[in-house]
Amino acid sequence: MTPQPHPAGETGPAPAPGAAPKIWFITGASRGFGRVWTEAALQRGDKVTATARKLASITDLTEQYGANVLSLELDVTNPAQVKTAVAQAHAHFGRLDVVLNNAGYSLAGTIEEASLDEIRALYETNVYGAVSVIQAALPLLRAQGSGHILGTSSGLGHVTLPVIGYYASSKWAFEAIYESLAAEVAPFGIKVTIIEPGAYATDSNSPESMRFATGLEAYTDFKNQFFAGSAGRERGDPAATPAAIFAVVDAAQPPLRLLLGRHTLPWVRSAYAERLATWEAWEAVANAAQGAAK
Repeated sequence: MTPQPHPAGETGPAPAPGAAPKIWFITGASRGFGRVWTEAALQRGDKVTATARKLASITDLTEQYGANVLSLELDVTNPAQVKTAVAQAHAHFGRLDVVLNNAGYSLAGTIEEASLDEIRALYETNVYGAVSVIQAALPLLRAQGSGHILGTSSGLGHVTLPVIGYYASSKWAFEAIYESLAAEVAPFGIKVTIIEPGAYATDSNSPESMRFATGLEAYTDFKNQFFAGSAGRERGDPAATPAAIFAVVDAAQPPLRLLLGRHTLPWVRSAYAERLATWEAWEAVANAAQGAAK
């Protein structure tokens, strides 16, 4: 069925006629994609539990959207708080249709520069925080026999770059977890999709979204060149993304992965082609390492 257009000024298609509004649980709803997707869902008539580390950053949502939004303070690195928030959201709206792990940040620093404490903190939010939300939501979704778990990853979940290698590694871990999850929960009627944006004009360089490791002079020129090159990249418009998210959550058979933006697929295609070429060039060496059959 073709989605019906939404009232003027709203973003993305409205749900199909007769469909019940979807109930969302979104982390990191105060800024970036989380804010854009939260408001777009509310504008099309869905209901949302919006969470953020600072409640003050999302209280305006309640003022604007009233009973359709539940705003909760949530630090995803606190598993007990995550469990309470998910349970409160479920009790408040009666079910959860879409659970979106969006909270996260980037760490800038070379592999040598970043401290173990900085790397652990990154994983606490980007990986363990997402797992806490998934583990809190799954018993409820299994009892429902339905639900859709989304997660905001990145094109960097496939291809790495220097200087933000630890951030990319957190997305590779995130993607592996979600891919395993998809197979494990499919028998319960639960869907899983990884959202993989390319470069977008979000607040990705703000203190909330980007942290910097203490620099070493040896890498100063290299990092300056990297950041200068990044600054010149074309960036997509975050406001153009909600229709793609709605297409996924409204689909009977959504994809496991969805790239956002037109630049990421060519980049990923090239990276995988290069990997395949290397593996094939070394295939004889790899096969010889099999040894005799046992």
